Amino acid sequence: MPSYKLPARDLGLVLVICIVWAGNFTAGASGMRHFSPFLFMILRFSLLLLLLLPFIRRPPHGQWIRLIAVCLLIGGLHFSLMFWALSRSEDVSTVAIVQQTYIPMAVLLAIFLTRERVGWKTLAAILLSFLGVLVIGFDPLVLKQTDVLLIALVSALFQALGSIYQRQIRGVGVLSFQAWSAVIALPVLLVASLLTEHGQMETIKTASWLNWASVAYSAVLASLVGHGLFFFLVQRHPVASVMPYLQLTPVLAVVFGMIFWGDRPGARLLFGGVLVIAGVLFITLRARQKAG
Repeated sequence: MPSYKLPARDLGLVLVICIVWAGNFTAGASGMRHFSPFLFMILRFSLLLLLLLPFIRRPPHGQWIRLIAVCLLIGGLHFSLMFWALSRSEDVSTVAIVQQTYIPMAVLLAIFLTRERVGWKTLAAILLSFLGVLVIGFDPLVLKQTDVLLIALVSALFQALGSIYQRQIRGVGVLSFQAWSAVIALPVLLVASLLTEHGQMETIKTASWLNWASVAYSAVLASLVGHGLFFFLVQRHPVASVMPYLQLTPVLAVVFGMIFWGDRPGARLLFGGVLVIAGVLFITLRARQKAG
């Protein structure tokens, strides 16, 4: 199979994506020091909707059910659980690494939901990734916060499920999709916040510029810039040719966690992280080989 190489300019754009997505874990953890998870998501989506309202377009006929499902799975459930995990975690690295399991989860779900056929090498890579999660689970830091591990895994599961249905959406641009994510997820998040959180107005009133910066980072850099550039790249190159490079994201997230959050990942967490990323990288490389 011929290898597909991205131009230097587009490799630079991939690097920007990895940096802003990796930074989102640290920014999210910072935001969770003040905001509750649902409130943070409400503010994030409100800002996103304000910026993207001019770009919202009615989806084509037959796309409504998939669009609503994906927006709820990814916009409502995945992100809320990810930020909830960050709010409960003592470190950023655990959440950033475990979140990558959405890729092997998506492959497994595709086998059962769409009857997609995969080879034994891909299945072995999936097993390797989940073995890495088991190793991470025995890290002393993670043993003190097993709830964080479980929440992050469920968050990854919803992202995996949403990514499968997202592939089936047609005729919806990236900016319109993100605007619809806000429109569809906001009512659900508002109800969830009213039922499970309290003191929202006081929290908003007492937020510092740094707290608001974390909201702006997540909405503008992680969503608009990160997802916008990703959409730009996959319009010009096969998705399978872009995905392997994105495995730099969890590596940078761990580095940022150590620099800005004071993470000191133990040997088991690092070794488990290597296993998770190695398994995910193999899966994405196999996808690129098949697409080549």
